[in-house]
Amino acid sequence: MKTQPHLRTSTVRLVIADVDGTLVTQDKVLTTRAIDSVSRLREAHVLFAITSGRPPKGMKMIIDALSLAEPIFGFNGGVVINPDFSVIASHLVSPDLAAEALRFIREHGLDGWLYTETDWYVLDANAPHVGREQWTVKFPPTVVSDFGPHLEHVVKIVGVSDDLPAVARCEKEIQAWGGPRISAQRSQPYYLDVTNLNANKGEVVLMLSKLLEIPLEQIATIGDQPNDVLMFEKSGVSIAMGNASTEVQSAATNVTTSNEEEGFANAMERFVLPLCL
Repeated sequence: MKTQPHLRTSTVRLVIADVDGTLVTQDKVLTTRAIDSVSRLREAHVLFAITSGRPPKGMKMIIDALSLAEPIFGFNGGVVINPDFSVIASHLVSPDLAAEALRFIREHGLDGWLYTETDWYVLDANAPHVGREQWTVKFPPTVVSDFGPHLEHVVKIVGVSDDLPAVARCEKEIQAWGGPRISAQRSQPYYLDVTNLNANKGEVVLMLSKLLEIPLEQIATIGDQPNDVLMFEKSGVSIAMGNASTEVQSAATNVTTSNEEEGFANAMERFVLPLCL
């Protein structure tokens, strides 16, 4: 683990964690040490929130296991819910932008997935990563022949491919085309998430700061993917996982061990809890 010096101007009062690649292991396991670390945060009067590209109901296991009380940000902030799954806010992708994003995804040879607030649509149930995603979020997709009839309530579109350079190229092109109208960020090397411009993890930090009345410098964030850099940029303390790329690690104030080496728990113990004393 490395540490980059940063000024301690105040204690940490809120931790915001990414889920996959950060809070859970590669097998999507929430370890006992991770659960204990969240308990220790609460004992130190630190609030804890999660944000993920997953749909809200795909985080139910995490919400229940950690007895979360703070707002939960699904779809990278596309849908904000209370722990009882009542909706606080939604940020939709307009039908015309959704249709164009899907066109870019097709042209780059990626498979497209479409999410509304409650449903997940795919064109092929046997396409790459569909089975893994179903196992992760604990509900199946609806197979359709055309996304057209479902573009009115889009929260997130995902471009999926094991051709990682193609995913990166598609990300760059959608970012250039979308400009200030849309957010396009990789949540995994093989997943490109396209959402409303306000549905990104930087906005998650800003919204939680406002909702919970906690200054940005008193917020710590932790994640492992390029889309987590947006929340690193907004928080007083930022922690990259050991399994993150060099680029992501360089954007954080601290780097912990990997998610296979209790990186989340180690980060809380080394970088956050000492700031709560």
